Amino acid sequence: MSQAIQKARTLIAAIGDEDTVTGLLLAGIGDVDTHQRSNFLVVDSKTTQEQIEETFTSFTKRKDIAIILINQHIAEDIRGILDEYKAAFPTVLEIPSKDHPYDPLKDSVLKRVQLLFGD
Repeated sequence: MSQAIQKARTLIAAIGDEDTVTGLLLAGIGDVDTHQRSNFLVVDSKTTQEQIEETFTSFTKRKDIAIILINQHIAEDIRGILDEYKAAFPTVLEIPSKDHPYDPLKDSVLKRVQLLFGD
């Protein structure tokens, strides 16, 4: 990978519940670019599936994002889009939340790895 591409992808984006996103913002991942686009989405009961899908799609098209972290229970809501996403960058990682433990059987990244190794 060229150094220009490495320098361009410097951000971590997050799609998650309030506790998860707040923790990540306190850790320093928050960013708002010159076009007033943030690199995070707090999903609550009022957030529509369409908003989650639009945010995920916009994050995948941005050249400044290297990793997209998404709570696994929210990823389930957009599983179709996640399963279709094949690009290496930005990398998508499903993470647990305080109220929803991690389930490796639902993780799309783990499923791809298992396919590669024939498990």
